Amino acid sequence: METVKDYFVSLVFDDRVMKATFSDDIYNSLKKTIEEGAELDIGVANAVAAAMKDWAVSKGATHYTHWFQPLTGITAEKHDSFISSSTDGGVIMEFSGKELIKGEPDASSFPNGGLRTTFEARGYTAWDPTSYAFIKDKTLCIPTAFCSYSGHALDKKTPLLRSMAALNKQALRILRLFGNDSVKRVTGYVGPEQEYFLITKEMYEKRPDLCFTGRTLFGAKPPKGQEMGDHYFGVIKPKVAAFMEELDEKLWKLGILAKTEHNEVAPAQYELAPIYTTANIATDHNQLTMEIMQKVAAKHGLVCLLHEKPFAGINGSGKHNNWSIATDTGQNLLSPGETPYENAQFLLFLCAVIKAVDDYQDLLRISVATAGNDYRIGACEAPPAVVSVFLCD
Repeated sequence: METVKDYFVSLVFDDRVMKATFSDDIYNSLKKTIEEGAELDIGVANAVAAAMKDWAVSKGATHYTHWFQPLTGITAEKHDSFISSSTDGGVIMEFSGKELIKGEPDASSFPNGGLRTTFEARGYTAWDPTSYAFIKDKTLCIPTAFCSYSGHALDKKTPLLRSMAALNKQALRILRLFGNDSVKRVTGYVGPEQEYFLITKEMYEKRPDLCFTGRTLFGAKPPKGQEMGDHYFGVIKPKVAAFMEELDEKLWKLGILAKTEHNEVAPAQYELAPIYTTANIATDHNQLTMEIMQKVAAKHGLVCLLHEKPFAGINGSGKHNNWSIATDTGQNLLSPGETPYENAQFLLFLCAVIKAVDDYQDLLRISVATAGNDYRIGACEAPPAVVSVFLCD
């Protein structure tokens, strides 16, 4: 019988696959690009592309796509097959380093914040080697950033990667002042919990407002709400448990560290919490999680609602970001030290975070200001609309 350990990350071109596939020179060069941002040699890119294609084809993939995150709230992908024509009238399977590292999808049809005019239609996807490629629906998905010819960000990933680079630069500066020369990189880590509602497809299709907007616009309160708090952590019903079982399997194959699942406070509301990982990868994983939740729910005769406030009067669904910063040597910089010297470093990083929240709370608030989230904020166990910091005792 196949166990989780057998199929975990089976659809991910991760470090273990690369180490087993590449020569030492290719592997070390790529790792330098991933960890230090070193320039990627085209020879290395060609070798990586060929190995990635062979691996994907062996897993049943026929196409590849530059998988990116435009300003639509969801992901985007344009599929190209690996086939090329051969002189004898057949086909050969090809994938070059140039195709791996850069794509050119049309950008004028995506929301772009007014950065570009329609006739400047070019947008470019650039391979993000810090997030592993994976296979979804027989397609090799290559995580990419999406930007304009002039370097303007047209997506959610480019600003995130830039912020991670800025955080690394400033955190290293502080660590050097404390005499720490061994740390080479500081990274933000996130564990984004995902709350959601499950309702039957039959009930969903009876509500046009739910179908068209993701939330109910009118209607009577249900006969039973969350007054008794008896749904929270309650026994999971068989149909929901079957959904969660299949969801876990699909997420684990993609290396998504789905860990905790339970009934949430509102009737028909549930939560999935992953183990934290690098902010960039955690963001990619959360997008995949939401997409797969909806696909798996449909197979079980259910509809997964990801709107932050689908029903008035009961809990909305949050996405709690458990965030911290850590060094490549394994030290959590927001964990108090045991000595006064270590505490000085901890307190400095803590004060920097508090100062940042105070100075830039408008940007933090804007980052979560969506139509759906603004319905949720401020009521029914949701956080207040004011950004604040609570330090406990």
